[in-house]
Amino acid sequence: MAGPKRFIEVDWRDWRSWPARLARVWRTSLQVRTVAITMLLTGLAILLTGMYLSYSVGDNLYQQRLDQALTDSSRATTAAQNQLNAADVTTPEAVKHLLDTALTAVQTSTSSRLVGAYRVPGQDPSFVAPLDFASVSLGGVITPEVRAAVQKGGGKQFYQSVALPTSTGGTDPGIVVGSQLSLPTAGLYELYIGYDLRDAETTLTFVQGTLLLSGLALIVLIGAITWVIVRFVVTPIRVAAETSERLAAGDLEVRIPEKGEDVFASLAHSFNGMADSLQHQITQLAMLSQVQQRFVSDVSHELRTPLTTIRLAGDVIYDQRASFPPATERTAELLHTQVERFDLLLSDLLEISRYDAGSVVLDPEATNLVRLAEDAIDAMSTLADQNGTELRLEAPGGYFVVDMDPRRIRRIVRNLLGNAIEHGEGKPVVVTVDSNESAVALTVRDYGLGMSRQEVSHVFDRFWRADPSRRRTIGGTGLGLAISLEDATVHSGWLQVWSREGEGSCFRLTLPRVVGGEIVSSPLPLPPLDAVNGAETDKEVTA
Repeated sequence: MAGPKRFIEVDWRDWRSWPARLARVWRTSLQVRTVAITMLLTGLAILLTGMYLSYSVGDNLYQQRLDQALTDSSRATTAAQNQLNAADVTTPEAVKHLLDTALTAVQTSTSSRLVGAYRVPGQDPSFVAPLDFASVSLGGVITPEVRAAVQKGGGKQFYQSVALPTSTGGTDPGIVVGSQLSLPTAGLYELYIGYDLRDAETTLTFVQGTLLLSGLALIVLIGAITWVIVRFVVTPIRVAAETSERLAAGDLEVRIPEKGEDVFASLAHSFNGMADSLQHQITQLAMLSQVQQRFVSDVSHELRTPLTTIRLAGDVIYDQRASFPPATERTAELLHTQVERFDLLLSDLLEISRYDAGSVVLDPEATNLVRLAEDAIDAMSTLADQNGTELRLEAPGGYFVVDMDPRRIRRIVRNLLGNAIEHGEGKPVVVTVDSNESAVALTVRDYGLGMSRQEVSHVFDRFWRADPSRRRTIGGTGLGLAISLEDATVHSGWLQVWSREGEGSCFRLTLPRVVGGEIVSSPLPLPPLDAVNGAETDKEVTA
């Protein structure tokens, strides 16, 4: 069953951690990514559409106001010119009065009160020509380029977009339309009429604000709709993921609820069918494992009785071998050796079957690894003396007690010592024990034959021997290192090997200082320090 959920208090006031948290939410939440991408793309589409609409509305408003200004200016200019053409004046006062009357007619005929008149330069001097006139708002906004065009344009109209000053010190957008007036006796005048576009700007600002608010509201609405829709889609996926995790954790009874007839219902049906099949097969395998374990246990038990009888009879014959002929004496020795090996093989098979069945349970005790190594060396001293091998113990650290199953660790050390003695060619075997903050380690170093890279990769395989033709001095079964690897693994430890042909081998056992703890690094190096260029060419096999 799934364990209880843990709630972790998050301090959102720590703003420096926000980027990492947001990145984690982005990586782990499909719903957040989908909504964010949808809102981003929607916002981009709305932005482009809004810019286009804003430009189109603004251009249309400007063009409409420009057409009105040109029409209005043309009507006012025509009315003023008709009034000037109908008059017949010669005195300066009369000409000035006529120009004032024409400008009044312009203001009357147009919606604008921004009117200005300038005598076209370059004409013959005239004493009757009135002075230039311009509204305050037009002063300084008419550029020389427009005046030059009006002066040369004759009856044509010219316009320019300008910024008209206001009474508050600001400016409003506007248009100035220029044309010519012919004043009798006084000559040609430039007539300018200004039109304020503040109302058009207000309309455009309102439209842009409406588009902005509508766009933001639409983005939020689409985000909310996407969140709801994706939630409907993600929820079944999340249920399937959680169900898969519980199934992988060993809860074989868990299933996905089947609702409706859509694709998720089909997924749930298929998943549940797969789970049923897995449960059936796992149950069969578990039963088969139990049958296999029971079979090995029963066979071992049943073989124990005849083996005990054979061993007793063999011991009697072995004790009387000196009185037998040479051939019979050799037969008695072989029978005694093979019966002992058969007894050991039965024990190893029973032990390896427990590991295969997952029924091994540790019996931890507070144990000193240095003292355990000393005991193992004492137990193997007879075999070492027979092979002319010197056993040495070096323990710079590791004298504190560590929780371990001493029977299994002692079995590992004895297996490693036995292999080192057998393959050490009579050279010294050095056992080293040391510790650090997270682990305690033991190495068994011999200087014998060594192994090749290919042999090292198979050293923990069951029933594998480095040199099958080599005569064995220890009645091993070929399961010692395989069981040792399982013993180290069940302690959450490491069992590693370094070896090189002609330079010997070094096995390293590393155990955590706390049962089930994590090993950060081993206290002892591998390859060993006395290996020449060991780190460059040698292979390690790690449990």
